[in-house]
Amino acid sequence: MIRILIADDENLIRAALTQLLELEDDITVVAQAASGRAALDEARALAATGGLDVAVLDLQMPDPDGIAVAAELVGLSIHSIIVTSHGRPGHLKRALAAGVRGFLPKTTEAHRLAEVIRIVASGGRYVDPQLAAEAIGAGDSPLTPREADCLELAANGAGIEDIAARVHLSPGTVRNYLSSAITKLGAANRHDACAKAARMGWI
Repeated sequence: MIRILIADDENLIRAALTQLLELEDDITVVAQAASGRAALDEARALAATGGLDVAVLDLQMPDPDGIAVAAELVGLSIHSIIVTSHGRPGHLKRALAAGVRGFLPKTTEAHRLAEVIRIVASGGRYVDPQLAAEAIGAGDSPLTPREADCLELAANGAGIEDIAARVHLSPGTVRNYLSSAITKLGAANRHDACAKAARMGWI
């Protein structure tokens, strides 16, 4: 039996994933968490008894995010899979560098996620082919993941206060990230930076 932890700050998604994966004969959900900190606490407690094989982590959880959690779990010999609605090339590269074994969009069907859990539990790796192709084609982004997050939200029309609330940062920090992104991209302003980053596949 493959023992998994599901961590996602969206209650509905977390509950739905749990119910769908519990339908699999060889997979059981032994813990759930709504934040990165809670995921780490659950994983450490289970690791002490050898009771956790794979952690399925949402990328954009608060305190800390899914990739930061995955990096910590490597030391506990727990494999991680990142699921995200923001599958940008920069996120994928950061995830792989942190030791993540699987990387999937949230549009993935439940039976496919179950297959990837089995692959990862047996020591393999799996990256969604489309995300992998986009990462190869985009080249290296000069933006940090947080800069890219803020820029993508700005590209979708969000204001500073809204961006700050959605990425769990202060408005001042969001302004700093956007200013840094504008400088790195050699853009004239926020809108120009969004357009350049989108053309390069970095957001």
